[in-house]
Amino acid sequence: MNTSPAPSKSDLFKYTLRQADNSMVLCQRLCQWAARGPDLEEDISLTNIGLDLIGQARSLYQYSASLCDQQVNEDDLAFMRDSHEWSNLLLVEQPNGDFADTIARQYLYDAWHLLFLEQLTESNDTTLAAIAAKSIKEVKYHNRHSSMWIKRLGDGTEVSHQRMQDAIAAVWPFTAEMFIPDELDQRMLEFGTGVDLKALKHTWDSQVSSLLVDATLSKPVAGEAIVGGRQGQHAEYLGDLLEEMQSLPRSMPNHQW
Repeated sequence: MNTSPAPSKSDLFKYTLRQADNSMVLCQRLCQWAARGPDLEEDISLTNIGLDLIGQARSLYQYSASLCDQQVNEDDLAFMRDSHEWSNLLLVEQPNGDFADTIARQYLYDAWHLLFLEQLTESNDTTLAAIAAKSIKEVKYHNRHSSMWIKRLGDGTEVSHQRMQDAIAAVWPFTAEMFIPDELDQRMLEFGTGVDLKALKHTWDSQVSSLLVDATLSKPVAGEAIVGGRQGQHAEYLGDLLEEMQSLPRSMPNHQW
């Protein structure tokens, strides 16, 4: 990271909001597993990971709100934006599917998220760096947990192996977006504030490839990348998720509990 002048307030707001949206959407997906996990221990684990993510999202939304030119708070950012205003990665909004689908999505994101946070701790924005440092402890556990399940299902029964292989293949096209910087990412990197997404690719590829070998799984052949989430281009999946998540705050705006 260099020590270039600080980015504009608007850019910092948008960049921080992206990271908050990733955590918030994935949290909502994981919490849909509450009372539906394969066993009680896993039910608790998925819910706890979701709670970690909503805590991270809240810290980022609070910081985002402080940077916004409008008078907004963390709840406004979480509950009062339509789907086209969300800038999360497409990977995290993909439906849960079965347990293998959820684990595939989770691991591929966890492996990236940990690398992203490790680099973000070097940001010249002290607030982002502090949030990243605090979040790393949680995301290391998330990564260990999802890695364990990749191995367990991949190297398990014939059925679990095939389900895990199919799940990895289904979400693989969405992983490319994690490493493709847009103009905002480039500006934030030049200022020494953001993460070099391209630089994460080699380590992520190496770690994922190694785990898939251990799990007796095949790495999918790279195809056409599916992108657009950070620009607000989402499938109907996100709209459905937000409709449920935002229903109470939107039906009773500014209500005091």
